[in-house]
Amino acid sequence: MNAGTNSFHAKRKPKIAANKLRSMREAIADAVRDGDELYIEGFTHLISFAAAHEIIRQGKKNLTASRLTPDLVYDQLIEAGLVKKLVFSWAGNPGVGSLHGLRRRSQADSPTKLELEEYSHFGMVARALAGSANLSFYPLDNYQGTDIALHNSKIKSVNCPFTGHTYAAVPPIHPDVAIIHVQRADREGNAQVWGLMGTQKEIAFASHRVVIVAEEIVESSVIRADPNRTLIPGILVDHVVHEPWGCHPSYAQGYYDRDNDFYVAWEDLSRDTKTYADYLDAFVFGVVDRAGYLKKLESGVMNRLRAKPRRCEGVDYGY
Repeated sequence: MNAGTNSFHAKRKPKIAANKLRSMREAIADAVRDGDELYIEGFTHLISFAAAHEIIRQGKKNLTASRLTPDLVYDQLIEAGLVKKLVFSWAGNPGVGSLHGLRRRSQADSPTKLELEEYSHFGMVARALAGSANLSFYPLDNYQGTDIALHNSKIKSVNCPFTGHTYAAVPPIHPDVAIIHVQRADREGNAQVWGLMGTQKEIAFASHRVVIVAEEIVESSVIRADPNRTLIPGILVDHVVHEPWGCHPSYAQGYYDRDNDFYVAWEDLSRDTKTYADYLDAFVFGVVDRAGYLKKLESGVMNRLRAKPRRCEGVDYGY
């Protein structure tokens, strides 16, 4: 869809169903289509590697992959040959090194060179804010002293009508499909998140189709009993997938920790094309679903990462 379209929300109909629960295979087959702009959300935690692996297994083609921090999850999509364009801010293996699939396809002599569209972190957040609010652009006091705007023709400038100050301006983002991992959801798609936030809410409101992947499926009464934790309303959601441990090697606050050993080992594993291919063959193509992936993990990994209880005190909503 044209980024400047102002009728996005007018065309988007509420998605009301009592039970949207699907398998990961069913949800990805319906929601992700060749040529789509894909947005897998999650900032540090709640990154749905399980969904990315199913996209790879289904061989979706010519994707535009958009994300604030396209770390390992997008590098695997790139190495599998599914991505034609990357829209991003910072990219890398957090705290460790580079994304070697991305690096190989960013070099001038690469036969499968990616198209790159780069913003700052706030530039990507601003695009999500504009998309969610149905604005044709979003102003930000950003990019001074950098060359990013010189290499991205979509970053414009606008003069403030009140002060005359010149601001950068970025267009809205309207992904074809967003995949958002959450701690818990009900079957209608009402989804709750706690811990570190990304742009889950904004991307859900900005996207044409939304797949919620949840660590836990609960009754709607549980969601209604704690309404302030509900980040995404079910009327935005197309499919709900129950996928415990769906973020590994990322983490889900309150369920399991980040597998730092995996990220460190990934530097050497992904640097070599053969070991990278061997990993995808074993852990993605070599299994039918996330349960198969978990069985292949080294013995004791899940016990080592499983979160210890640290309960947050409840509140009284009585009146």
